[in-house]
Amino acid sequence: MATPTNQEPRINDRIRARQVRLVSPDGEQMGIQTLSDALDAAQEIGLDLVEVADKADPPVCRIMDYGKFKYEQSQRAKESRKKATHVLVKEMKYRPKIGPGDFETKTRKVEAFLSEGCKVKVTIMFRGREMQHPELGRRILDRVAEVVSHVGRVELYPKQDGRNMIMVLVPGQATRKQREAAADRQVVDTESDSGEAAEAADLEATDTAETVAPATDTTAPEATQPETPSEAAVAEDQPTEPTSA
Repeated sequence: MATPTNQEPRINDRIRARQVRLVSPDGEQMGIQTLSDALDAAQEIGLDLVEVADKADPPVCRIMDYGKFKYEQSQRAKESRKKATHVLVKEMKYRPKIGPGDFETKTRKVEAFLSEGCKVKVTIMFRGREMQHPELGRRILDRVAEVVSHVGRVELYPKQDGRNMIMVLVPGQATRKQREAAADRQVVDTESDSGEAAEAADLEATDTAETVAPATDTTAPEATQPETPSEAAVAEDQPTEPTSA
């Protein structure tokens, strides 16, 4: 289970467990050790002991440079936020006389795009004499903006663009914050999963060793019966009685 984003992992003397499953700086499994031995191993090479999977039993601790780890974690979080804030532009086209069903379908797609963090360019396409009634297009754009106001806001208000009328919507502030928070959680989960994976690998190695242990034969040897002379042999040993003439 992941450590919450606002909680720092325990390091060095702050670790409470008496025993830990130790992982070397190179990711090598060092087995279960006492906390004292694990701290000594980290101090010998001038590094920190960091509890990377506190929910495991025993907790998984890794020897590392904690300052460097924090810096790299911060950089990964920044990169994730950059990806989260990188905005794609989608376009949805409407007609001035669009029916209720089509309006609902298209507007649901606009809402989904905004929830995914995309900008949406909403275009009203006029044909022929429809150009004489731009208010129809403006009315549709206003309805779209109102329906999706819980996930987006208007960045570019409706304006005429040749034979079309356009409006640009962007994700709302709450949507952006949710995406950035999700990106931060992903970074923390990645670090926690590495500790849990180390624990699983060590447990698997232990199970394998137990499986291949030679089995002892506990069956008792079959009892052997003493040989008895056969009936034919007994008959040969008996004296024969003389026959009468």
